[in-house]
Amino acid sequence: MHPLFKVNNISFTSTSFLNYIEELIVDEELYLQDVGIFLKEWINEEEYVPVHTSGSTGTPKEIQLRKDYMCNSALATGTYFSLKENTTALLCLSANYIAGKMMLVRAMVLGWNIHLVSPKLNPLLGVENLFDFCAMVPLQVEESLPQLSRIKKLIIGGGVVSSGLQQQLQFVNTNCFATYGMTETITHIAVKKLNNFNNKSDNSYYNILSNVLISQDDRDCLVIDAPSVSNEVIITNDIVKLHSSTEFEWLGRYDNVINSGGVKLFPEQIEEKLSQFIKKRFFVIGIPDDKLGEKLILIIESNVNFNLSRLDYQRCKLSKFEIPKQVFMISNFIETPTGKIQRKKTLGLL
Repeated sequence: MHPLFKVNNISFTSTSFLNYIEELIVDEELYLQDVGIFLKEWINEEEYVPVHTSGSTGTPKEIQLRKDYMCNSALATGTYFSLKENTTALLCLSANYIAGKMMLVRAMVLGWNIHLVSPKLNPLLGVENLFDFCAMVPLQVEESLPQLSRIKKLIIGGGVVSSGLQQQLQFVNTNCFATYGMTETITHIAVKKLNNFNNKSDNSYYNILSNVLISQDDRDCLVIDAPSVSNEVIITNDIVKLHSSTEFEWLGRYDNVINSGGVKLFPEQIEEKLSQFIKKRFFVIGIPDDKLGEKLILIIESNVNFNLSRLDYQRCKLSKFEIPKQVFMISNFIETPTGKIQRKKTLGLL
């Protein structure tokens, strides 16, 4: 633990830190209990920390992450974003999951002053402090736009940043970045700039962090070799286009690709186009069809019939193959514990 590490402006001795952890564990606020439980795991003699995967692409499972690998990840983030000691950071994610845990690890390893708030939709509401760094999920960013100027650098993960949200980010001073990673890579191994483009070298591709090598398998899916955070090469189900040895463009999930009449459709790309015109939560997915093999349908989270006249597919710039063949309404989507939509389980509600 870095000697300059602080929580809410409070620094610690070894004894006072142990007392602080015990106070957190019995606090009335559940999010503070989660912080205390993780910190107690962090300072024990075990070499590993138990972490649960998000379950967005399958059943959530517990995996063991090496503490030294978590330290390496923290150092890589600090180097990439030039976040040195005395950085002020905001933790507004649950310490139950890897993104929240790693904000605490970064603070302890790099000597930050980290402030704890409840992981609610608008974590900046009622908070007057200014912060150098923060991590949020897209929905938190959407709800925090009026207050976002209190943060200098913001990383956004845990879901796709829609084109609509990215357009809104062009009007804020905060330097915002989308992240690519997973629990197995100890959060992000690549970062994409979203706003405040200053020069010709800025682009909309993901740039990998230090000590990471990327390639593709025969499905065009991303393969990650990051020995400082994982002792195994990770073969993902993310279809990408490599633009250089350090840059890639994310196209979509291999297991989400729809083969409709011999044409491959990427739901994530279609959803990005539709997001400018559908403000409710939605997704597109393929269902069996006698003629096409699979046909594309649109599912919107709504209690009432959605006004389909608002869907001008030409304005959405959808190709004829990308236009949904049917539209369905479901009152509530099925989610993972971290709020990600479980597409196939939600489809099962129809």
